Amino acid sequence: MDIHTFEIDALLLLKPHRYQDERGYFMEAFRQSAFDEAVGRPVRFVQDNQSLSFKRGTVRGLHFQSPPHAQGKLVRCTRGSVIDVAVDIRRDSPTYGQHICAELSDANGCQLWVPAGFLHGFSTLEDDTVVQYKCTDYYAADCEGSVIWNDRALGIDWGLDKAQPILSDKDATAPRFSDFASPF
Repeated sequence: MDIHTFEIDALLLLKPHRYQDERGYFMEAFRQSAFDEAVGRPVRFVQDNQSLSFKRGTVRGLHFQSPPHAQGKLVRCTRGSVIDVAVDIRRDSPTYGQHICAELSDANGCQLWVPAGFLHGFSTLEDDTVVQYKCTDYYAADCEGSVIWNDRALGIDWGLDKAQPILSDKDATAPRFSDFASPF
């Protein structure tokens, strides 16, 4: 597995090795010991989630779960492609409010580790895109929160064309980053 770091501490891009021949490919998508070594500590996953987005230009995010049910996520795209986004919301971090974008796709096999203390979201670059992610805590509705996806203060390039993105009502009405009080 190849591991890439970012200027924002704690985020990792993992690229499992693929072994390909005329039949297709094989890859070890996840190995707990290798993941723990990459992160530098043991990580326990308790829930796997999957989403299907029918249309290109679907935006999901920016979401988080606050303590005591804060979630870390290991995200991968198993069909299609996405621009995956993580925004640092750790109040004492020197990179607070900064973000990274990574393209995840079935073709590149990359996975993004987004620990607790980050907003997370993605935009789909193709129709019928499937995203899967492992979570370090269970979903807890009373701990969920969000920030509006297109806040100019964040300056995120979602890889969208001029068409209006497809959003949930919750994502379309999320608060601005300047009105957000981080619980981290």
